[in-house]
Amino acid sequence: MSSQLIEANELARRLDEPDLRIFDCAVHLKPAKTGYRAESGLEGYREQHIPGAAFMDLITAFSDTSSGLGFTLPPVKTLASAVADAGISTDNPVVLYSSGHMMWATRAWWMMKYLGHQDVRVLNGGMQAWLAGTHPTESGDRQYAAGNFDARPDTSLFVNLEGMEAASAAGVCTINALSRDLYTGEGDFHYGRRGHIPGSSHLHYDELLEDNAFLPATQLQQILESRGLLDEERVVAYCGGGISATIDAFALKLCGHRNVAVYDGSMSEWIRADKPLNTGATP
Repeated sequence: MSSQLIEANELARRLDEPDLRIFDCAVHLKPAKTGYRAESGLEGYREQHIPGAAFMDLITAFSDTSSGLGFTLPPVKTLASAVADAGISTDNPVVLYSSGHMMWATRAWWMMKYLGHQDVRVLNGGMQAWLAGTHPTESGDRQYAAGNFDARPDTSLFVNLEGMEAASAAGVCTINALSRDLYTGEGDFHYGRRGHIPGSSHLHYDELLEDNAFLPATQLQQILESRGLLDEERVVAYCGGGISATIDAFALKLCGHRNVAVYDGSMSEWIRADKPLNTGATP
């Protein structure tokens, strides 16, 4: 787990490393008529952030804003340019955190791994854990000098609409990371239609966290084993827009699963494409 997560105390000891790149990736979601409305975490970052950290804009710079979905994965060349512009070179160690929910850091991590970056970690517990450790903060803006990033994409880490359809048809294990009410379709909130992708099981991302940090390894292992997920050849996670699904996917990676993907468009795209949905607790 130490190759993917970093604890606040360890990060505090490494702040003076000249090649280290630290980013706050926060976005705040506000309920809308269907789905959510995203607000940048930039103002919160400016008020208080980890010393030396810059801000990673997941809403615009690290998303395909032309898709109409929000947070869609950009083309490799565009995403690699955004990474380099943010100040990340191929050999820079990177720590990603969120001053909001952890899912924004795991989404950014998933994109960095998709591009082939090797040394990238998520701050376990994010800004909440940093403040709990009484570590120093600063305000204002930071910007790293542009880097030189060589992308080597691992296309297995994401699936698109066609890939999700193919996975479902082939019986690949698919999991919905949303709340139970969203999965069953019983709640007031939905993404335009109620239910879940046929054949998908349910693992709410919140089951894997405590105080916005990942559960200890033994507990994560027990949860994932109890659902049979660690025995599956391949797992595809999805949610509303490809963000909270990265919590489930990241947890699987933490526990050693080597073949995990995130459905990038998730429910927002599936519903827009008028694909079938199941309601109730049955996959």
